[in-house]
Amino acid sequence: MTPIRVVVVDDHQIVRDGLVALLAALDGVEVVGTAADGRDALHVVEEAHPDVVVMDIQMPELDGIEATRFVTDKHDDIRVVMLTMNEDDDTVLSAMRAGASGYLLKGSGADEVHNAIRAAAGGGMVFGASLASKVATYFASLTAPSQAPAEPFPDLSERERTVLHMLAAGRSNDSIAGELFVSNKTVRNAVSAIYAKLHAAGRAEAIVKAREAGYGRTN
Repeated sequence: MTPIRVVVVDDHQIVRDGLVALLAALDGVEVVGTAADGRDALHVVEEAHPDVVVMDIQMPELDGIEATRFVTDKHDDIRVVMLTMNEDDDTVLSAMRAGASGYLLKGSGADEVHNAIRAAAGGGMVFGASLASKVATYFASLTAPSQAPAEPFPDLSERERTVLHMLAAGRSNDSIAGELFVSNKTVRNAVSAIYAKLHAAGRAEAIVKAREAGYGRTN
């Protein structure tokens, strides 16, 4: 089996060396590069082209979230797993928005690290149970179809909407009645109902409210 190629990025040498030693002991994982800050990480990734980058969040020069954005924007076949001290909601979600495939807590055991790297390399997501619902909600929002804006004045009937459009366009009751092939009385009743449902004192106020809601436009 081809080993999973990994780059480790962390500005603390003890953490970086510890991760390299841990990964070197795992079956099917090969460390192909390390970096001490986000900017250096971009150069290492370009040279080594790993399958997975284990990326610290807080770093000098270029933080892990921005470095992740650069990597994932340029390389859609490279996965990034963030390395963090705690499960801070905003930070982890910012990392997801930047394109990270998940995160690992510093101090995670060998099995957790191994599983996370294998999951990321396989196209999966890696995050703890405490953030599962928030991450799921975030990704659902990316794929949810946009909802049409709510129709203004939901209490109006279809006939009343038609009359209101014509009122807002400046049409008289006689003109409306003629175009709709109804009596003047029918139009007057519809107009009275519109006033009541729009809480308008009269024709002028109803027209203002209608035009503010987009009624009466001809294009």
